[in-house]
Amino acid sequence: MSEGVSQTIPLRLRLRFLRDRILVGLCVVALAAAVVPLVWVLWDVVSVGAAHLSVEFLTSLPEPPTRPGGGWAHAFLGSVVVVGSAILMGIPVGVGTGIYMSEYGNNLLGRSTRFLCEVMAGLPSIVAGIVAYGLIVVTMGRFSALSGAIALAVLFVPIVAITTQEALALVPRHQREGAFALGLGDASTTLRVVLPAAMGNVLTGIMLATARVAGETAPLLFTAFNSRFWMEGLDQPTATVPVNIYNYAISPFDHWHDQAWAGAFVLVSVVLVLNVAARTLWARRARFMAGG
Repeated sequence: MSEGVSQTIPLRLRLRFLRDRILVGLCVVALAAAVVPLVWVLWDVVSVGAAHLSVEFLTSLPEPPTRPGGGWAHAFLGSVVVVGSAILMGIPVGVGTGIYMSEYGNNLLGRSTRFLCEVMAGLPSIVAGIVAYGLIVVTMGRFSALSGAIALAVLFVPIVAITTQEALALVPRHQREGAFALGLGDASTTLRVVLPAAMGNVLTGIMLATARVAGETAPLLFTAFNSRFWMEGLDQPTATVPVNIYNYAISPFDHWHDQAWAGAFVLVSVVLVLNVAARTLWARRARFMAGG
C-alpha cells in the first residue's frame, strides 16, 4: 500500500519534501553551531569563575601583584558609576530622539536620524572610545570616569532611540485620536498618552542597551583607563570590571587569572539577568497590548 502511494506522488513533490528536510537539517546544524560554543563559554565562566568568587573579592581592594588575595570592590563601584552616568546622560537623548522619529519624523530629518541611529547601533565600540579620547581626554589632559561614561553613552543612545521608536509605533492609533478628540495637542498627547502606554517597552529597550554597554572594554581603555584605588571623582581615572578582566587575564600571575574568571562570572551574571528581565518584560507587555 505504501509503495503504491509513494509511486503516485509526483517526482517534483518528492524533491520539494527532500529540499524541505535538507533545509531543516541545515537550520539545526546552524543552531548547534551557534548554541554549542555559547553554552561552552558560559559553562567555563560559571564553573571556573564561581569557584573563585568570595566575599573578600567583592568587598576589598586589590593586593600587590605578587601577593594573593584582595578584591575588586573599587572596580565594581567604578562600573556602577560609569555605566550609571552613561544611562543618566543617554536616556533623555535616546528617548527624545525615539519620540521625534516616531511622532514627528515623517520627513527627511526623521529618516536621516533613523539611518544614523542604525549606523551608530552597529558602531565598533573602540571607535566610540577613540572619539571620546580625542574630544574629552585630550581636552581635559587626563583620563576620567566622565569620559568613559560619555563613550558608553554614545553606544547607549542609538539603541534606546530605535527601541523607543518601535515601542511608540506599537501604540494603537485610536489612543492618539481619542486624545486629540479631548482637545490635547500633539506634545500633550505624546507625553501623557502615547509615552505612558509604551513605557514598558521603552524600559525594556533601556535595559537591553544597559546590558550591551555594561560589558564594553575598548571604550574604557581609552577613557576611564584604570586605577587600583577607590574612585576620587568623575574627573579622575577609575577601575571598571571589563578593564580589570582584560588586565588580569593577560597578566603573568595565576591568582590574577583566577580573579579574572571571578570578575567575568559577575559581569556575565549581571548581563544575563538584565537580558532575561528585559525580554520577560517585553513579552509580558506584548501580551498585554494584544489583550492576552
